[in-house]
Amino acid sequence: MKKLRVGVIYGGKSGEHEVSIASAASIIKHLDRDRYEAVPVHIAKDGRWALASAPTAISAAEVHKQARTEALQPVDPTTVVSGSGIDVVFPVLHGPYGEDGTIQGLLELANVPYVGSGVLGSAVGMDKAAMKTMFAAAGLPIVPHHVVLRREWQRDARAITGRVAGGLTYPVFVKPANLGSSVGVSKVKTVEQLADAVDLAFEYDRKIVIEEGLDAREIEIAMLGNDEPESSVPGEIVPDREFYDYDSKYSSDSHTELHIPARLEASQVAEAQALGVRVFQAVDASGYSRVDFLMDRKTGKMYVNEINTIPGFTSISMFPKLWEASGLDYDDLLSRLVDLGFERHQQRRALRTDYR
Repeated sequence: MKKLRVGVIYGGKSGEHEVSIASAASIIKHLDRDRYEAVPVHIAKDGRWALASAPTAISAAEVHKQARTEALQPVDPTTVVSGSGIDVVFPVLHGPYGEDGTIQGLLELANVPYVGSGVLGSAVGMDKAAMKTMFAAAGLPIVPHHVVLRREWQRDARAITGRVAGGLTYPVFVKPANLGSSVGVSKVKTVEQLADAVDLAFEYDRKIVIEEGLDAREIEIAMLGNDEPESSVPGEIVPDREFYDYDSKYSSDSHTELHIPARLEASQVAEAQALGVRVFQAVDASGYSRVDFLMDRKTGKMYVNEINTIPGFTSISMFPKLWEASGLDYDDLLSRLVDLGFERHQQRRALRTDYR
């Protein structure tokens, strides 16, 4: 049987470049070699594309090393997606220019099957401001927040500060609207700390979200499917510091705990799983995602924090570990995702493109 050539696109012009490298290395290592031939495609931080001369199962360190050597031949993006014999693409690009619908749009134009959400689901899942608007429209529970543009802040920072104080209770979290992995995120306890946090977030995006902080448990659930998604068992993140920041997620000296499954009552598990399906469908996601919740410690109420349409995918990342705990191991999970990508592609190919 002819092996399917899976183009694993990683790296990218994003603050999550290094996280993407680690995810891609794990996927390449675990793809079923009897069914698939992995084709690593590296996108450098300056946007240049390069195709590996000999795709192999390699570690994160080796992926990063290869990306800096002549073993990778520079190529044109359109050549990669339409002229290199790739049967299906597995984008593992966290953050802007990859998780936000840009790569997905390129693949749609090239008529190439790919894993994960389409243009709309990816774009909304990347933009926290647009995401919250769609969550609210779908009647999903979200925490109070404000969206601020850089120009607004530059024009009248004092007015924005007053609006935050009048509408939100400190502490608040300040986040770039279009980024993940907690890059550029700050927990702000007093109004005096707000300006520095806002300036940091604006280094990564022209639009930021300031949201009310809760004394909450961080519950996560993994989603799998297209039109009828399934929910995994929920897990819980117990950060080793004040909040689940970049170092808490990825540092080698992190002592953050992952409780899988989460210690929840049966009714709370059912609520998280049902909310996960509603979140997935609210943004028109497909393939897979991870949905993050904030569960108020006092009231037990579950709030939707965000959806990640390309979650971390190392063997120790929450998404694959949640599915492993639900009975689907890492290798089979990858195969299922490729199948879902083909399923969605066939649905789109069946649509009429002419009108008589």
